[in-house]
Amino acid sequence: MTMIYVLDGRRIHSLEDFWLVMGEAVNGPGGYFGRSLDAFNDCLRGGFGTPDDGDFGVEWHDHTYSQRALGYAETARQLEIRLGRCHHTNRPRVAEELAAARARKGSTVFDWLVEIFEDQVPGALVLR
Repeated sequence: MTMIYVLDGRRIHSLEDFWLVMGEAVNGPGGYFGRSLDAFNDCLRGGFGTPDDGDFGVEWHDHTYSQRALGYAETARQLEIRLGRCHHTNRPRVAEELAAARARKGSTVFDWLVEIFEDQVPGALVLR
């Protein structure tokens, strides 16, 4: 039987909210699997709440609300955080991505998450 996890897009106002909502969807109230794109990637591979065999789906309800919330403003905010923490050799690339986000160009946080879903569990994400 395929497990279906449901994300309430109206609860997602930031990337930090996404971590909370996704963690609770997968691991129940107070659920946790990490707070980074790498941890999210690992979660989708199985073993951190999701089935090891990848037999699961995710329904992202009210995704258009989340898509707006995880747009360019949130992307710029996340890249500002990343710029302050990243290795000095990565700063030029992150600064370039930040400039693009401020110009409303390039991928958004929402795009990053959808791409990880598609890379790890192709076809498992349903946007509603």
